[in-house]
Amino acid sequence: MSSVAKGESTVRPPFDKEISEIARYVHSPPSFPPLAYETARLCLIDTIGCGLEGLRVSDACRGLMGPVVEGMECKNGVKIPGTKFELDPVQAAFNIGTQIRWLDFNDCWLAAEWGHPSDSAGAILAIASYLTNSGEKEFTVKEILESMIQAHEIQGQFAMMNSFNRVGLDHVILVKLASTAVSCKLLGLTHDQTLATLSQVFVDGQSLRTYRHAPNTSSRKSWAAGDACARAVWLSLMVKKGELGMGSVPGAISAKGWGFKDVTFKGKEFEFQRPFGSYVMENILFKISFPAEFHAQTAVEASLILHDALKKIGKTSDDIAKIRIRTQEAAIRIIDKSGPLANFADRDHTIQYMVAVPLIFGRLTSEDYSDDVASDPRIDALREKMYCEEEKRFSVDYLDPDKRSIGNAIQITLKDGTVMEEVEVEYPVGHQRRREEGIPLLLAKFKRHIGPHFSQARQDKILEVTKDLKTFQALGVKDFMDLWVPDKQ
Repeated sequence: MSSVAKGESTVRPPFDKEISEIARYVHSPPSFPPLAYETARLCLIDTIGCGLEGLRVSDACRGLMGPVVEGMECKNGVKIPGTKFELDPVQAAFNIGTQIRWLDFNDCWLAAEWGHPSDSAGAILAIASYLTNSGEKEFTVKEILESMIQAHEIQGQFAMMNSFNRVGLDHVILVKLASTAVSCKLLGLTHDQTLATLSQVFVDGQSLRTYRHAPNTSSRKSWAAGDACARAVWLSLMVKKGELGMGSVPGAISAKGWGFKDVTFKGKEFEFQRPFGSYVMENILFKISFPAEFHAQTAVEASLILHDALKKIGKTSDDIAKIRIRTQEAAIRIIDKSGPLANFADRDHTIQYMVAVPLIFGRLTSEDYSDDVASDPRIDALREKMYCEEEKRFSVDYLDPDKRSIGNAIQITLKDGTVMEEVEVEYPVGHQRRREEGIPLLLAKFKRHIGPHFSQARQDKILEVTKDLKTFQALGVKDFMDLWVPDKQ
């Protein structure tokens, strides 16, 4: 007898284990310890503050705020911090996510993949505010904090051992994944609807990482997280609106030949270091001192120390002949650059630029990435004198879950032949190991960021309601969002 060829099997598989585990975690989370909630409080206020600072500093950021089509209005819309706009939840997620990410100044997570878990606040605030304003649900800040803990955990645990950048994908895929998961929970979707929505994240097209790297670095990196938040909200609302079957792709990751793993992830299996809990929030890295890509934070700190050391011996950056930067492998891969830097996005992702500015001026602020500052010929001249080399110890400790260091060491050789003492910094001030030192500085950063936007009376009110966890988490979401509507004319 001749055999009969069989076509594809129509038997639907169970949902991929990764999708199932995320859905289980968001709908049946463990109890989170007080440390997770307290750290989430700091994350939330810092995240809002970073968005306000982005609006202050950047005309381009302000230009992206508002509806897609000018003049469109939304009844009971989401109020966008620092603006007068009230928007639908999808566009609100884009607006909030964009301003949060604009300056690369909010919290950070570094591992096999890197990213900024608080970017998901764009989706979380949009959904919670929309549902509250429409009268569908009432939320408090406590539920916002819980959603942030979960979003941080999902993004961070995927990032621990799975490198999306090595296959050319941008880390905002994890912003979309985490934001979708918590959006489903906030919207009240069922477990099955959440499975369906999460599967759509992996079916979606994903952002290529090229816009973060020379020679294609562009400002898309500043609104990519907003785009991911908006997509997460849209997917969640679509599944809520339509029949369940429209969104169900159970083998979205594992389907042979057609799934995410084979098509996009070079056939690799996802790996995980620990079960979902609150580890990521408890160990999150705060960007406190400098608006700089996090792999360079300790390099900037070392540069400021060296700036003062030069000053003490009567020297300046003009007296430097050579600069050696010992750093982690990840930093060499993403921020070690030579040649012209085209824009703000190029400069804040170039370790040589972020070292040169503090050596010359004794500072590194958001304004230091502007064209005006970058036109100073001393910066490029100093960049030409630098070279990076990998320090294996830094690379190993960077991935060690008990250390998670982000080490950099800088040594300067002067034109007269003097070799200055090398300055090494392993842990930035925003690291969990320096939390006690960092929290007062983080709060000072928050005060600086809200100052330009609000009257003194409003600033006092904001500081009063956000200063302790008990008061803050009892605040209603409507009252929370009202805090950020400008009261200055």
